[in-house]
Amino acid sequence: MSLIRSSLLVGLGSVASRILGFARDVLFAQALGAGPVADAFLAAFRLPNLVRRIVGEGGLNPVLVPALSRESPDEAATVAGDALSVFAVALLALTGFVEIGAGLIAFLLAPGLHDDGRTLALVALYTRLSFPIVICATLASLAAAVLNWRGRFTATALAPLAVNGGLILTLLALESGFDLPLASKAAWLAAASSLAGLVQLGIVAAALLQGGSRPVRFRRPRWSPLLKSLLLAGLPVLAASGAVQIYFLAATQIASFWPSGISWLYYAERVMQLPLGLMAGLSASLLLPELARHHQAGERQALVTAQNRALEVALLLALPAGAALFILARPISTVLFERGAFEATDAEGTALVLMALSLGLPFATVAKVLSQTLFALGSLRTALMAAGMGLVVTVTASLILAWPLGPAGIALGVSLGCLGHAGAVILGLRRFGLWAPGRRSLSRLARTAAAALVMSVGLLGAGSVFDETGPLALTALCLGGLALYALAAFATGAMTRDDWASLTKKSSEPLRPDAGLS
Repeated sequence: MSLIRSSLLVGLGSVASRILGFARDVLFAQALGAGPVADAFLAAFRLPNLVRRIVGEGGLNPVLVPALSRESPDEAATVAGDALSVFAVALLALTGFVEIGAGLIAFLLAPGLHDDGRTLALVALYTRLSFPIVICATLASLAAAVLNWRGRFTATALAPLAVNGGLILTLLALESGFDLPLASKAAWLAAASSLAGLVQLGIVAAALLQGGSRPVRFRRPRWSPLLKSLLLAGLPVLAASGAVQIYFLAATQIASFWPSGISWLYYAERVMQLPLGLMAGLSASLLLPELARHHQAGERQALVTAQNRALEVALLLALPAGAALFILARPISTVLFERGAFEATDAEGTALVLMALSLGLPFATVAKVLSQTLFALGSLRTALMAAGMGLVVTVTASLILAWPLGPAGIALGVSLGCLGHAGAVILGLRRFGLWAPGRRSLSRLARTAAAALVMSVGLLGAGSVFDETGPLALTALCLGGLALYALAAFATGAMTRDDWASLTKKSSEPLRPDAGLS
């Protein structure tokens, strides 16, 4: 499959999933608003959704792809089966622990609700109902990693749509045919998320079991050194891959001390995650295998070139996205969320949080892309330490800024954490001698920033024309800003015809089974 076809397939799947997730969250706001029930549901939903996002963006690919590439086709099929079986048992045990200890977990997720026993009890209930999705999403991600290694992307791109699609159907049914209290609506949504996760797993499992020439082999797992290394590396890789999600988990705990703080942070994050999630999915599914190939072949310069190229493309999207979200935060929050139980004060609070988060979007993108090089090298320790540095900065900055600025200060702390994470990753790459952006990359970055500045000026000027920004006006601003940025990008040379031509090149040959990572 050509690079452009595989990129488009993964990209379209990621975009479609984010759009459905967007629609889901708009319906969440309409149905639940931003009060105590919404805070309870979104706090409980945070933990399973964190795992689903991490693994759904290819968080387990850095573990499985290099391990499978070192084995023969027959042995790789056996290793994949062993990994799926062992993870299934471990996840069942974890889910049992969560179901029993949901009360304690609820307190840890939202410590600010400890004085409100009823709301905290709702957090525990919704956690019990929604957490089984973790089993389905993680196993689906493992199966998707195997499919990606084989060069099969269709099922992995489409299966995640089942979760958001199922939740949207549930929300529409609850809003149209039932007159339920808010707490009951949230309970049905929590249960529906687990059922939708089962559908996602079924789609990927069906594609995996087709197998082709190398079907996955299931047996009673044997405790091999390879399987042990997979299990030991799993948690560090997930933590490093999902660093931003962990930062938001910590921010949610702090935001629980402010009324509606959990809800405002959640809805603003979902807007910010639209461009970031796209880059995360593309990096894990497409960039990581490419970097691993260059590392295995000893092509150090080619690895650096591929890394710099990916960073240029990522910032080509992230810089204008961050600027647009900052400028359009208020109309976005109003148009998307202000309806039903979601009031104007909630839209204003969400807008302030979104403005703070938009500042960290480029840094989160840089860290996400550059971390793939560390995964390709097998340097999980460096990747984990960089993620830990970002977490320390997030918690410290959020606690300091929360008191004068409230939830917006917490969001600004997350942005500073993304900056710290990106800086730590760059320092790690410098230790390996792999941070060399070069004159071409720096020039491209300057041109991209100039194009984003032109777009920003245009958006500010156009925004001043509208007295009130409704759906049509917001759509016009978004499309006009995109068109202006595209013209400015070509005019400044941030985007060239050669960039489009390079996408049509055939992707590299599959990883050689006998080529190992050092």
